[in-house]
Amino acid sequence: MGKIIAVANQKGGVGKTTTAMNLAASFAVLEYKTLLIDSDPQANATSGVGFDPRTIKTSIYECIINEANPKHTILTTTTPNLYLIPSHIDLVGAEIEMINLPNRERKMADVLAKVRDEYDFIIIDCSPSLGLVTINALTAADSVIIPVQCEYFALEGLGKLLNTIKIVQTRLNTELEIEGILLTMYDSRLRLSNQVVEEVKTHFQQMVFDTIIQRNTKLGEAPSFGQTIIMHDASSKGSVNYLNLAREILQKNNLTKIKTADKKIHVTDEH
Repeated sequence: MGKIIAVANQKGGVGKTTTAMNLAASFAVLEYKTLLIDSDPQANATSGVGFDPRTIKTSIYECIINEANPKHTILTTTTPNLYLIPSHIDLVGAEIEMINLPNRERKMADVLAKVRDEYDFIIIDCSPSLGLVTINALTAADSVIIPVQCEYFALEGLGKLLNTIKIVQTRLNTELEIEGILLTMYDSRLRLSNQVVEEVKTHFQQMVFDTIIQRNTKLGEAPSFGQTIIMHDASSKGSVNYLNLAREILQKNNLTKIKTADKKIHVTDEH
């Protein structure tokens, strides 16, 4: 059964979509079958992996609102093992349309229940809000990654997000865990970046990933080619960072392909 990870932060411009796309691609190249869910009406993850949102016929919107079969919505990307349920601008209206639906917070969980057995990982790119669609993503997820940019207002709004996660854990999804806080847009030359890293690690300690995503030109330009960073430039700093993040998550969850027993060196007694 696939692990579902939501990438969420109501602040815009913190690297949510970049993280969702490239983490999903990293799992895929490490030979884990991965499904990327674009649940942001801006559909940046959809265009970022090579699809034009204007030509999308069925999206996550139809799955949630019209109960379309998600299996008929899945697209195959150019990255081996990486698949996509796309988004569309129609998703903007989903917040209002869902208000009167029974079990409205569990619509995405119902959708993903139909496909999760077919994937090792499902990564959800959330919109920059704490609206009903993001609540749906958190209710459907096993864990959440919170990207935080290494800039002045880094911790602003983080309390509100953590409070929302706590509410979801209490009322909707008791299994939800914080996979980790991910520091993004790090520039080692800037004193401010280093201060933010220290501050976040002091505040949240074990919750912070060891992997830090560095500011990288290739990472910014890859979506304009409709590519993940691994397909665009596999040797770039951004590509290495996201592969390291994927490996860190695999190790944390004991999901590495090498069995624990095989990691131990067996010493035979010699008489």
